Amino acid sequence: MVNIPEYYAGKNVLISGATGFMGKVLLEKLLRSCPEVRSVYVLVRSKAGQSPKTRISEMINSKLFEKLQQDQPDFAEKIIAVNSDLTQPELNLSKADQSILAENIDIVFHCAATVRFSEPLKDAVQLNVLATQMMLALAHRMKHLEVFIHISTAYANCNRELIEEVVYSPSVDYRKLIDTLDWMDDDLVSTLTPKLIGEHPNTYTFTKSLAEYMVQQEAGDLNVAIVRPSIVGASWKEPFPGWIDNFNGPSGIFIAAGKGILRTMRASNNAVADLVPVDVVINTTLAAGWYSGSQVLNRPKSIPVYNCTTGGINPFRWGEVEYHVISTFKRNPLEQAFRRPNVNLTSNHLINQYWIAVSHKAPAFLYDLYLRLIGREPRMMKTITRLHKAMMVLEYFTSHSWVWNTDNMAMLLAQMSPEDKKIFNFDVRQLHWAEYMENYCMGTKKYVLNEELSGLPAARKHLNKLRNIRYTFNTILVVFIWRIFIARSQMARNIWYFVVSLCFKFLSYFRASSTMR
Repeated sequence: MVNIPEYYAGKNVLISGATGFMGKVLLEKLLRSCPEVRSVYVLVRSKAGQSPKTRISEMINSKLFEKLQQDQPDFAEKIIAVNSDLTQPELNLSKADQSILAENIDIVFHCAATVRFSEPLKDAVQLNVLATQMMLALAHRMKHLEVFIHISTAYANCNRELIEEVVYSPSVDYRKLIDTLDWMDDDLVSTLTPKLIGEHPNTYTFTKSLAEYMVQQEAGDLNVAIVRPSIVGASWKEPFPGWIDNFNGPSGIFIAAGKGILRTMRASNNAVADLVPVDVVINTTLAAGWYSGSQVLNRPKSIPVYNCTTGGINPFRWGEVEYHVISTFKRNPLEQAFRRPNVNLTSNHLINQYWIAVSHKAPAFLYDLYLRLIGREPRMMKTITRLHKAMMVLEYFTSHSWVWNTDNMAMLLAQMSPEDKKIFNFDVRQLHWAEYMENYCMGTKKYVLNEELSGLPAARKHLNKLRNIRYTFNTILVVFIWRIFIARSQMARNIWYFVVSLCFKFLSYFRASSTMR
């Protein structure tokens, strides 16, 4: 087989979800590592008064595309923005655009989806199932299509302990569900949602499972492959270590911990945190497209599925995540931290609720009271409420572990040439977690919060100030308790004096011993 850049040379590629986190990394990597690709069509909707072309222009002028701009100054000429909306019939594509795509596209990467775990079921079905169905219908009209890559999630079947690289049948028929949701009102759908999703923790994993099965049922003669990433985090190496641009998933939790807002979280220290760097996912996706596209005449009978995970190959546990996040932010603190970073992970619900009341809600209430007294708008309770909602949707994933089958991933890696393995590396056995987590945390500081490294001395000084305040407060609290409860008891005073005198005797003994030596 030809190598990966050679395969994509001269091809017209279509990407849905190109303005999303993974979509933009896919676009950048494809253009940078496969410079001979002919053109990349991206489906983009108008937003906030901006046209698709304007949105793409702003996106490619971001930090993510700096390396590509240096290597290929004219790369933007290959990007063709197509006005589209996944919530509308026929993806809101004009007849002219449908014709252009049908005549020209060779490869499709379907990345678009809602990643909100709490999305109402109707909206989740629309974006994750119906939009995928319409993408497949469009793909069937493409005269030169070689491969259709569907980006799913490793948690599409999280109701199973062992997840193999196969498409599972869902508990609900997607056709009947779509027909039912069409006439149901929102209140009724909301009431029935827990029953419909069954053992799935949220509408996201449920609808991604439906989408996989729908792809299998309606692919027909299309050459299809499915990539299933787990929890997608900051980049490992490309285009530079630690790149991240959003608060989604663990990133927002890390920032809250670094700011000292998050102090407790319900999680199992020993549960595997199946983080996977975004560039690992994108390299897997491009390699899967190359492999399936090169096997047109020798296609497998079933759709190939790739579990893009780290837990079974290079496991990293939530207790280790907490340690590295806290240690990194203590060495390299975020600016204007609320408190010193310190997070307690517990799997016990009652203990977690206690610490939420003591270390989250009480300080937030007092801080908002202070803001009111000085005439400013209170904001900390709102922040804490949003943080708790984010933690609640993550609890399921931070408290469980899964066994992933990754035979197809190993096979794909074995098929690649030594040069392709370097350019499109997704071998997570080489991933050093301590280094990755430090880059991840620093990435949230630099690219999400836009904090300059030149501000680190001031941030460290602020953190030391918070430490001194804490020590002072604790000292005053101990003295206060002693004065109220202990100083009034004669027996307690006698015990106190006995302990103090005993300490002095031991101190004198050790000094005498050291003098004799």
